[in-house]
Amino acid sequence: MTLQFASDLLLWCAMLNYAVLLAWFIAFRFAHAWMRELHSRWFHISDERFDGIHYACMAVYKLGILLFNVVPYVALRILGSHTG
Repeated sequence: MTLQFASDLLLWCAMLNYAVLLAWFIAFRFAHAWMRELHSRWFHISDERFDGIHYACMAVYKLGILLFNVVPYVALRILGSHTG
């Protein structure tokens, strides 16, 4: 695996993960009532707790994207610029 291939792979992974995060946010924003109704069939939680769980999970997911995709991508780009 070349350095270029690895950095391209990480870039595509980051973009796809951000697309998933954006889709999640849009669904949460515009289909909130439907999502709440769907989840309330299994879990009995308040609206505030439901919102808090989703925002916390979005934050953890975003942090995972940064740590596992964006930072290694930047490191490979820096490494690639120094090797020629």
